[in-house]
Amino acid sequence: MLSLKLPTDPNWVNIAKMKISEILSDHAYCEQKAASTAISMIISFPQYPKLVSAMADLAQEEMSHFKMVHDLIIERGLKLGRERKDYYVINLRSFFPKGGSKNDHLIHKLLVAGLIEARSCERFRILSEKLEDIKLRKFYRKLMISEASHYTMFLRLARHYGNSREQVDMKWENLLDYEAELINTLGDKESIHG
Repeated sequence: MLSLKLPTDPNWVNIAKMKISEILSDHAYCEQKAASTAISMIISFPQYPKLVSAMADLAQEEMSHFKMVHDLIIERGLKLGRERKDYYVINLRSFFPKGGSKNDHLIHKLLVAGLIEARSCERFRILSEKLEDIKLRKFYRKLMISEASHYTMFLRLARHYGNSREQVDMKWENLLDYEAELINTLGDKESIHG
C-alpha cells in the first residue's frame, strides 16, 4: 500500500525501544513540522482552493497529534527534548532540482510530503506491533492509520495539480528509488526517520 521500495531495518525498533523518550520527543517535532509544512503550502499556493482546504485541515490535525504526543511525554514524567535536524527530510527535499515553474515546485513539495508520511506510517506500524507498552502500541496504531490517509492525500493532490498523471507518477517512482537508497543508510538513530 505504501509503495516504499525498502523496508525499515528491523534493528531500528530495538533502538526505539531502548530510547523511547527520544523517539517521543522526535515524534512531537515531526508532528509540529508537518503542521508547519501544511501552513507553508497555504502561504505559498493560496490560489488553489482544494489545496488550501486540505492543508488547513491537515495543519489542525497535525497540531492535535503534537499535543497528543506532548501529553504522553508529560504523563511519563519526561520533558520535550531539543529539536534535532531530520537528515532524512533534508535529503529528501534535496532530491528535486531547484528552480522550475511554481507548479513543479508544488508537485515536488507534495510528493516529498507524501513520502515522509508513508515512511512515518511504516515506522508507526512497526512501533504498534513491536513495543511492549500496550498504551503506546494502541497510540501508534491509531496514528499509523492517520499517516496512511495523509500519504494518499498528498499523492492525490500531486496528481490533481500535475501537468499529467504520467509525469507525476514518474517523479514519484524516481523519488521512491532515491528514498530506498537513503533509508538504507539510516535506521541507527533514536528518531522517527533516522
